[in-house]
Amino acid sequence: MENNINFRSFKKGDYETCCEWWEWWWTRQYGTEPVRRGFLPVDERCYVIEKDGIPVAATFLILAYDIPGLAWTTYLVSNPKYREKDRRELIYKLIQSVEKEAEKYGVLQLFTVCNDKFVSDIHNNLGWEMAPSRFEAFKYIENNLRKIDKNYGEKS
Repeated sequence: MENNINFRSFKKGDYETCCEWWEWWWTRQYGTEPVRRGFLPVDERCYVIEKDGIPVAATFLILAYDIPGLAWTTYLVSNPKYREKDRRELIYKLIQSVEKEAEKYGVLQLFTVCNDKFVSDIHNNLGWEMAPSRFEAFKYIENNLRKIDKNYGEKS
């Protein structure tokens, strides 16, 4: 990467930074909580792009457990305080870098969910096949969530 742009895996404090960003973007707009640590992969597959030492955006590569050719990039979030003109370009670089990381793992097909036009446009411009989803659903399995929270020391 360029001298002042750095793509890297998580280090201490990055999860907490992402939680602050999720609170800014998600909690304020949708009332949802930040992503629980137990839903994220190991730090080596949690990625950040930064410029001049300032974290700009993060995303996560989740490998399928029993289908090694499939993976997801998800929970993309950006620093709401970073307002420079290169913000979009840096998010492009983040996604492209994660694509290269997925290739190293032997991934054949990547999936993601884009809940806004900005992120959808970026993926589309990077050659992702865009399949509009009219209905998307998920359900938390509450009993298992409590176990995860206990294992990661988070509050339920």
